[in-house]
Amino acid sequence: MLCQPMPAAKVDRLLAALFPRRCILCGQLAGALSCCSACRRDLPWITSPCSQCGDVLPADYRESVCGRCSAMAPTLDRIISALVYEYPVDRLVAMAKFHARVDSANVLGKLLANYLHARLDNGDLRLPDLILPVPLHPRRTAQRGFNQAMEIALPLAKALKVPLCPDDCRRIRDTPEQTSLDASSRLKNTRNAFRASEEITAKHVAVVDDVITTGSTVKSMGVALREAGVREVQVWTAARTVSRRSTHRT
Repeated sequence: MLCQPMPAAKVDRLLAALFPRRCILCGQLAGALSCCSACRRDLPWITSPCSQCGDVLPADYRESVCGRCSAMAPTLDRIISALVYEYPVDRLVAMAKFHARVDSANVLGKLLANYLHARLDNGDLRLPDLILPVPLHPRRTAQRGFNQAMEIALPLAKALKVPLCPDDCRRIRDTPEQTSLDASSRLKNTRNAFRASEEITAKHVAVVDDVITTGSTVKSMGVALREAGVREVQVWTAARTVSRRSTHRT
């Protein structure tokens, strides 16, 4: 009987366990996070987010909610993103998403976990019943060989001790890549693209993805989850594009 090759994601995890971890950004020896303390300090962390949509607020802004969220009812209960989608974060995302670098997705998941731990410690976050990575269509998963949202969610769920339930929501339409689409086209592209499991019983769910831009994908997924009976849908992403600049570098 022929042996089946080990999936690339499993190979990456095995190699990471066997060999000393080096910083994915500078190559220096690093701990379990695979990103050294110096590089972590230099990352564009989001330190003054809107408490609703997670967009970056100006440093001198006195309200906790941005003007856009104050003016309209939110589709999602809350969006939390750890980093601004700029260099070197955009490089990590591209490595994970387009170059099958599972180690990069793993680092993004651990960075997000650290960010969320800080929010938990100061009472600014309540843990969900389960974590759901944004699913790819089976055809897209077969082409890529892995789902970067799933690889980000794995270390995140482990660190926060929250169940990871990727089968509780499926992508039922193989939508084109969002990268080249404007906001209006993105909304049309993702409409009715997801279906939540009829067996889902969780009332509070966190949806995990790599980057949020217009939010069209996670909003569509949120609609499907609410139709299945979920009452609270948060979105956690490693990074986000922002309309303002107020990041922290030390």
